[in-house]
Order: sequence, then C-alpha cells, then structure tokens
Amino acid sequence: MIEKQPAEEPEPWYKGPIKWILAIFLALIIVLWYIPSYAVKIDPYPKYIPTIEEVIPSQISLDTINNSINTKEDFLRFLNFNDPVIKQTADRIVTKACKSNKVCHAKAIFYFVRDRFDYVSDPNAFEYVKTAKESLVNGGGDCDDASVLAANLLGAVGIRTRFVFIPGHVYIQAYLPEALKKYKTEEDWVNLDPTCKNCEFGEIPIKNINKFKTYVD
Repeated sequence: MIEKQPAEEPEPWYKGPIKWILAIFLALIIVLWYIPSYAVKIDPYPKYIPTIEEVIPSQISLDTINNSINTKEDFLRFLNFNDPVIKQTADRIVTKACKSNKVCHAKAIFYFVRDRFDYVSDPNAFEYVKTAKESLVNGGGDCDDASVLAANLLGAVGIRTRFVFIPGHVYIQAYLPEALKKYKTEEDWVNLDPTCKNCEFGEIPIKNINKFKTYVD
C-alpha cells in the first residue's frame, strides 16, 4: 500500500514574489515624493508673479534727479535700495511669489520686470534713464530703465547686483552663490536680462554671449 505524502502548504503571499513587487512599489513612491521636494529646495520657482498694480504703493512721489548719463558709472546714481517705495514693492513681489528663499526671490523679481514691464525706446538723440520709481509708475522703458529697476528691487531684498554693458545694450547680473551651477556663467554671478522676453532666469540672447563686456558695481 502506497502512503500518500502530505500536501505542501502554499507559501504565504507576503513571502513570495509579490513582496519584492510591493517593496519596489513603495521605494518608487518614496523616490517620487522625495525628488520634487528636494528640487523645490535647491531650485525653487515662484508660485505667482504679481502685477504692478498689486505691489506698488498708492502714493508715489518721484525723485528729482539728473536723468542724463555721461559715463557708465553714472548708473550707480540710480540705485536707492532704502527708498520706502522700492523696499515695499520688492517685499510685496517676493512675499506673493515665494517662501523665504533668496534664489526664488531673485527669480520673482526678474520675471516681474520681464513680464510686467513694457519696452519703450528713448528719443533718438537723447539717452534718458528713468529712476526705479519712474519705471514703476510708467510701466515701461528701455534696457537702461529695466536694469535700474531690477537692480533696485533686488538690492532692496539683499541681493547684490552689477551692471553689464555690451555694445548698444545693458543688463544686470545677480550675485547668487546659492543658485545652481546651470544658472551661473561667471563664478557666482547669474545673468538677468529683463528686456529679453524669451530669456529665462540666467539666460541672455545667444548673440550677446561673446560680446565684450564692461562691469560696473
């Protein structure tokens, strides 16, 4: 008489191949959760770019200043980071756009000037540079005006800038050691050209990359 062998009990589901599938699935969830969170910390992006009307004070008294330019260093006369209007405007831009992060603040101000500021040329025979408050009131200007406005707003939130002059054009650079390497072109300086409507944060037009540059700060 042949004795029947006892049937083997099936392996519990949690000890079979499914446990590896579950482990991989959970690992993917953790990775997908961690990567966006980490990216926000190292490369934050503004959640919202306010309009000019949302951020400028209702009453603005314009400065009396000589708006003509004789040398590149004259641009420094237009920097006034402690002006209450400039400070209030800059603070409102960054608080509406970002949490407390210097790189995000710089992006918010750059995109604010790029997107909310219309390009308007100067008279053919005269170079007129607007103060930052004039630009906020008028809502437009040329590359000189956009650079002065952006430099003032950035300076008002503690970000150092310098003017970059190339033939027929001026833009600024922001000193941001915290920014990712992909944004930097010269040590810790990041290009910001707010009159280039197709330029993103850290970019300038390809045609301007190799042009001779003069720096003023």
